[in-house]
Amino acid sequence: MSAPSLAEVRAGGQPPGLKERRNEEHWAGRLYMRSISPLFTWLFIRIGFSPNQLTYMMIACGMLGGVAVAVDGRGTAGLVWAIVGAVLIQAYLLLDCSDGEVARFRKRTSITGVFLDRIGHYMSEVTLLAGLGVRAQGAWENGGYVELGLLAALGAALIKAETDNVVVARAKSGLPADPVTGDRALRPESTGLALAREAASLLKLHRIIGAVELSLLIVAAAVVDHLTHGLTATRVLAVAVAVVAVLQTGLHFVSIVASRRLK
Repeated sequence: MSAPSLAEVRAGGQPPGLKERRNEEHWAGRLYMRSISPLFTWLFIRIGFSPNQLTYMMIACGMLGGVAVAVDGRGTAGLVWAIVGAVLIQAYLLLDCSDGEVARFRKRTSITGVFLDRIGHYMSEVTLLAGLGVRAQGAWENGGYVELGLLAALGAALIKAETDNVVVARAKSGLPADPVTGDRALRPESTGLALAREAASLLKLHRIIGAVELSLLIVAAAVVDHLTHGLTATRVLAVAVAVVAVLQTGLHFVSIVASRRLK
């Protein structure tokens, strides 16, 4: 069988509506990565990588990104390792796009692939947040900032668990994964809670605990720290992500329970 063309890979791997998926497609995917990923997907297909192999590579890049930012937070080395971490997270995002594109093109989507993808996001974000805590502490030792990083990591994992357990609860109750009312089910029945949810959505503070956004913020903090010869910017960021993670965990829980997603 002849090798597919780039146009064929793009058409098979990115069906219409892929970029518009609500709560599924990352803004960076829509902005630039989905334009780049078919080039790498074509290469991965030529080499013979399976979708799950690419997902394992995605997990490795995401977790290595977290390790990289934890290596050193001070001086020129701190800036270099922050950039290395951000590059690895971009590779993580690329592979997150390409594993699905390969699966769709080869018609090899699987439950295992979905599971690995979800676990990969858990592991990568948790590692990056924990790595930020170590970086803010300035050493691989116990300290207040290490605990803040771990607290933020726990919050990020719980937020994802809250979302995933909606599907689990519905499945155990014999209901389809998605409510028949679609996006309306996401809106809390209480008017006050609905307005609060909209306000929180507009502020988009929850994004700072996402791997892509956080990796870029770590680089920005590293630049400031490099210029000021300290760790103040990184420590402010560590506090901010811990606060946002804790608040978002509670607010997300309330939003789910008060919505129609569990009905």
